[in-house]
Amino acid sequence: MTEASGSDPHRDDRRWPRSVYGEGDEPDPRFSLANERTFLAWIRTTLALLAGAAALDALDLPMPDSAQRLIALLLALVALMAALQAWRGWARTERAMRTGAPLPSAPFAAVVALAVAAVALGLVLTALLRSP
Repeated sequence: MTEASGSDPHRDDRRWPRSVYGEGDEPDPRFSLANERTFLAWIRTTLALLAGAAALDALDLPMPDSAQRLIALLLALVALMAALQAWRGWARTERAMRTGAPLPSAPFAAVVALAVAAVALGLVLTALLRSP
């Protein structure tokens, strides 16, 4: 039997997701814990983006309602993308460490960064174009 098929007496076959834990060998726990911290950082980013979207939607700002709702919606969508990146990035990195493959890149992170920049630009332009 191979390591991946269960000959390791320390392997817990109940761990989920099997698509990650069912492959390769156990990496150094420090690397798995660092990967988990990165996952949690993405989750904190998601929560901050959702809080920003909710606050923007709830406030009565001196900007057109349609612009305010659009920016809040964009923030919520970016939060969704960040949550997906958190899970996808954790799983891909953990699987790579377990199988000895090169660590994956995170192109989705650039999409999230660009979307946050676009929302920030929208808020700046709205503030600048607001009549006194």
